[in-house]
Amino acid sequence: MPSGLIALLDDVAGIAKLTATSLDDVAAAAGKAGSKAAGVVIDDAAVTPRYVVGLTPDRELPIIWKIARGSLRNKLLFLLPAALLMSAFAPWLLPPLLMLGGAFLCFEAVEKLLEAVQGGHDVAEEALATHSSQELEDQKVSGAIRTDFILSGEIMAIALGTVAAEPLWEQALILVVVAVLITAGVYGVVGFIVKMDDIGLHLAERSSSVARAVGRGLVHAMPVLMKILSVVGTAAMLWVGGGLIVHGLHEFHWDLIPGAIHHAAESVAATAPAIGPFLDWTVNAIGGAIVGLVIGGIIVAVLHLFKRH
Repeated sequence: MPSGLIALLDDVAGIAKLTATSLDDVAAAAGKAGSKAAGVVIDDAAVTPRYVVGLTPDRELPIIWKIARGSLRNKLLFLLPAALLMSAFAPWLLPPLLMLGGAFLCFEAVEKLLEAVQGGHDVAEEALATHSSQELEDQKVSGAIRTDFILSGEIMAIALGTVAAEPLWEQALILVVVAVLITAGVYGVVGFIVKMDDIGLHLAERSSSVARAVGRGLVHAMPVLMKILSVVGTAAMLWVGGGLIVHGLHEFHWDLIPGAIHHAAESVAATAPAIGPFLDWTVNAIGGAIVGLVIGGIIVAVLHLFKRH
């Protein structure tokens, strides 16, 4: 009996160790998958604050909470099962889908660049003139959730592509972790961004000179932060979208462009071994962004051509 008990405890300890190792692997894979989706995440954080423009401050956080719940529902109820079914029964679909998603990101980025160059009309003012506050809120929430579905689809596809070689149960767990953490991170940051000016105004009214200085700094930083987020988000969409297309070309053994970028990255990294990995990443990102700019430009040109006819 004692030897049987010891053997049982040894087995339990072995299982616990294996489980802990698996969870570490899941955490590491989730982190890697999340980092791969960074471009979409940054764009998500940059886009979402626009949906509370024109609404009263007391409705900002409730609206963001509604959008966050819709985002999590998109990921867990619709996109996660679809991703797992594709992984189990049609894994060959993943590379072309990732390339299509990359092309969409490139198109969105180029559209944003054109909009920035050409200027646009104030959609928020138009909406306020034609809708009640409740109608406007409902419209903004539904529009944000629809946009989030596309961005969340990109995040889940990129994450799945990162962990496609793992067992199905690990894929499911990793995608759940990515979905929850990215949703919490994005909408937590968005909540802070949209309330940053209110926090700043509150601090600016305090008696402490330090608090007043910090408050004024937050108020003045808000528009600058939004511009930086927009620029970084657009750049990230180009390098991530272009990178997905380059990776897809490599998967299909069309290595002219991927090979040229890889060779350039290796050559530049070799000039400064101390910072070689950083230079390698930078050149690959620039190469992906150039490909993204070209692909996005072609798509925008074709779509605009069709609109004219």
